[in-house]
Amino acid sequence: MSVPKTPLLKPFFLLLLFLFFLLFFHLYLHSKKTPISSAVASSSTAALIRIRPGFRSYDDYIKLQLNKTLNPRLRHLWATRDWDRKVRAFSRFFADLAAEGFLSNASAALCVGARLGQEVAALRGLGVGSALGMDLVPAPPLVVAGDFHAQPFPDESFDFEFSNVFDHALYPERFAAEVERTLRPGGVAVLHVAVHRRGDKYSANDLLGGVDGLVALFNHSEVVRVRKVDGFGLDTEVVLRKTNTKRNKPTTKSK
Repeated sequence: MSVPKTPLLKPFFLLLLFLFFLLFFHLYLHSKKTPISSAVASSSTAALIRIRPGFRSYDDYIKLQLNKTLNPRLRHLWATRDWDRKVRAFSRFFADLAAEGFLSNASAALCVGARLGQEVAALRGLGVGSALGMDLVPAPPLVVAGDFHAQPFPDESFDFEFSNVFDHALYPERFAAEVERTLRPGGVAVLHVAVHRRGDKYSANDLLGGVDGLVALFNHSEVVRVRKVDGFGLDTEVVLRKTNTKRNKPTTKSK
């Protein structure tokens, strides 16, 4: 005796329709979750900072960053052959900043995007004992877990913040806002960026035509100076000091 098939067709098509609706709804929500194309569109700096295409969502962006951070070959390199070389170079940068009064042994210092923490080791070696690093992947005891788009620290926690990963920020405005939020009034932010050369394949943004686009993101800081450096593929150092008031116009002071 054959089993009648016709009565099963209606439930089958209803199930397909339901699954199609769920898929459509999921894709709709996913597209709304992270508006990549509007990352800097709301700012007048949109023409000065280019967000690299290719990120369909924030999850895609995080996966790319973790591909570098968790790469076993790179982590071995950072912890061995690169370690002493980078600690020495960072020590020179920080010693210069300390000599100019931007940093002291009493400073509460944060290194944003610190990987394994070479810059933290350099600061501690100079006597900044409370120096701490932050990265997507922690590297105890020097580096804690955190996303620079939403730092895991209270307001006004630090006197000094250093970063050489601004080009990795998918949302540059959030990066800058978090630095200013966690800096104390009078605190100093030092950024190493690429102006005259392109960042690596893990970069999420590019500065176009100088540092004006970067400076414009810091609404509550004044530029102290801009100078050329040789910082592991990054060629420009920007030093900003947080003020108590909102800045009206970006001004850069080159050295």
